[in-house]
Amino acid sequence: MRVDVVSYNPQWPVHFVAEETQLRSVLDHCLLTAHHIGSTSVPGLAAKPIIDIMLEVSSLDRLDEQNGQLEALGYEAMGECGIARRRYFRKGGDERTHQIHAFLQGDDHVRRHLAFRDYLRAHPAACREYAELKQAVAASCQHDIERYCAGKNAFVKEHETRALRWLAGLGPAL
Repeated sequence: MRVDVVSYNPQWPVHFVAEETQLRSVLDHCLLTAHHIGSTSVPGLAAKPIIDIMLEVSSLDRLDEQNGQLEALGYEAMGECGIARRRYFRKGGDERTHQIHAFLQGDDHVRRHLAFRDYLRAHPAACREYAELKQAVAASCQHDIERYCAGKNAFVKEHETRALRWLAGLGPAL
């Protein structure tokens, strides 16, 4: 998989809405909420051009029963794929355009993802720092996705902790 970090594209939210509409048309009532997460959901943030979608569902078992409907939209079911209590789907294989992270409604992972997204939206300095780091790591990782993720990991963990404290009102985020 190539690791290309590109400038923010104002069409990314439009792509999310279009995909959300398709997802709602094929998934039954187990889909409760769809969120645009990840770097493409943060205005102005450079990102890999992959739309991250987080679904909150009422039942992972029911979602599993609907893998065929997601496959009809071009998604590949990947199971938990390294994160407990998640269902992961990718669209486009190694050249993916979208990925879904599905959790039960209220799961701690939901809170964590939304806190990090909202924190970056509310803190332009952290957003700029993250963009610069992502571009530097992408330039040096030789398209190795594991190296790319490892190069961002410390920043993400630190700012995710800050985001959760900020969200909870437990002190300044910075």
